Amino acid sequence: MSIYTIGDLHLSFHSPKPMDIFGEKWEDHEAKIKNNWINTVKEDDLVVLLGDFSWATYLQDTYQDFEYLSKLPGKKLLLKGNHDYWWTTVTKMRNFLKENNFENIDFVYNTAYKFENCIIAGTRGWALTNKPEDEKFIKREADRLELSIKEALKLRTNEEIIVFIHYPPINKEINPFITTMQKYNIKRCYYAHLHGDSIKEAIEGNYFGIDFKLVSADSLNFKLLKID
Repeated sequence: MSIYTIGDLHLSFHSPKPMDIFGEKWEDHEAKIKNNWINTVKEDDLVVLLGDFSWATYLQDTYQDFEYLSKLPGKKLLLKGNHDYWWTTVTKMRNFLKENNFENIDFVYNTAYKFENCIIAGTRGWALTNKPEDEKFIKREADRLELSIKEALKLRTNEEIIVFIHYPPINKEINPFITTMQKYNIKRCYYAHLHGDSIKEAIEGNYFGIDFKLVSADSLNFKLLKID
């Protein structure tokens, strides 16, 4: 059994929203993702989705997007992204999945998920700016990351805890996300959010003892990345 990841599917089957503002490569991106997914993922594999899953505003409008996802192989775990306006409480979202028989999908939100020799933890994150108004949101999201990691520790025997964050959690300076990951000896972190020309700004590699990797859909050419 393997673990794969990808972020920013930006599905919009209910009310189509073109993504070509980020380049022609986004044309028919749903089909590109689906074809690669089917040819890569097995039913007993896990896929972690790093937010911005659906453009829908309300949960009931995500049905077609979740239907698309549920028909693809593997177990899926979703994190919240900055455009997931439909996101509500975990209880309501799980009830929605249950009511529609989307049985191979779940969420990571102040929680963690154990799979084989890894434990998945994570949060949405926040834009790393020097603006005073962003400080409280960065702290809140760092606290949520710590809560998720603490839940991971409850599940842990000797498994690696891997962190997933929607927003880039690194800007080459120590910040609350870095501090939190260092505190719990996290060695791998995957993030998304960056598209188009912004991909060139991605910081990847080992910084502060943590390996960082961008996995937004277009940065991966709409192919899932195997991480374990």
